[in-house]
Amino acid sequence: MDKLVSMLRAAGDPTRLRLLLLLREAELAVSELIEIVGQSQPRVSRHLKLLGEAGLLERFKEGSWVFYRAADQGKGADLSRALAALADPALIATDRAHLTHVRESRAAAAAAYFKANAAQWERIRALHAPEKDVEAAIVRRLTAKPIEELLDAGTGTGRMLELLAPHAKRAVGLDVSPEMLAIARDRLTKDNLSRVQVRLGDIYRLPFNAGARDTGFDTVLFHQVLHYLDDPGAAVAEAARVMRPGGRLAIADFAPHGLEFLRDDYAHRRLGFSDREVKGWFEAAYLKPGETETIAPVEDKSGRPAPDKLTVKLWFATARAKEAA
Repeated sequence: MDKLVSMLRAAGDPTRLRLLLLLREAELAVSELIEIVGQSQPRVSRHLKLLGEAGLLERFKEGSWVFYRAADQGKGADLSRALAALADPALIATDRAHLTHVRESRAAAAAAYFKANAAQWERIRALHAPEKDVEAAIVRRLTAKPIEELLDAGTGTGRMLELLAPHAKRAVGLDVSPEMLAIARDRLTKDNLSRVQVRLGDIYRLPFNAGARDTGFDTVLFHQVLHYLDDPGAAVAEAARVMRPGGRLAIADFAPHGLEFLRDDYAHRRLGFSDREVKGWFEAAYLKPGETETIAPVEDKSGRPAPDKLTVKLWFATARAKEAA
């Protein structure tokens, strides 16, 4: 009863109710909320603190920025959902207009960053199997079974979240780059906000509890991430830690190749991976190796894969029961 009263008191203030309703529609930084509601930073921060203490909001720090979103699980989520259903849409009509402006500014910043780096990304894309084929294979494989909790480790621009989130009950994208997360966050729509979130974090030290029989991620994806890492096996082991027994792990990356300029010019630490190496990571992390799939690059005029193109491989594994480790 005390918890419910606390939540009702926190949401009962007009400004706090406005903030809560806004944060059900978007994940926003303090500076963005100040712009939308037109109040001072101390006042907005105080309101957010009270809503957070009542369990109605979640708070995430990214460098010098702090982002907030309405709680998407538990009693706080239930109450905010009920309040949103009861609230008069006119209550935050002006706030929604300001939110549209904030989103447009965010999208423009993300587009500028993407444009500045587009040449680099396009050059790499041109080297390997068509992305549409790789994406289609990942979606086909991972959606063959229901997805409860998805982790996209090294989410980048959030493209795989965009494709897989509609098939998941809950999805989290994690990346070490705030610039990439800005692009990923721009992909979050009101429709998928309740089940998708992006977080700044270290792939070697995932900010999640160890998986157990009924908790943890049942699906983990590394999409074109591991070749940037000094120790890919350690990242796979850390992912295995947060998986529930029977969960699936998928890796999409390059088969071994000899394009040294990718190491020199694009910070690739590893020039692809062999089946034997990936199987070794799986076994060391107490994962059961599964199927693989090869996606060849576009053929040249002779009908053979061009020698300077990259083959993409998909590797799959299943988490064994923790008790058996």
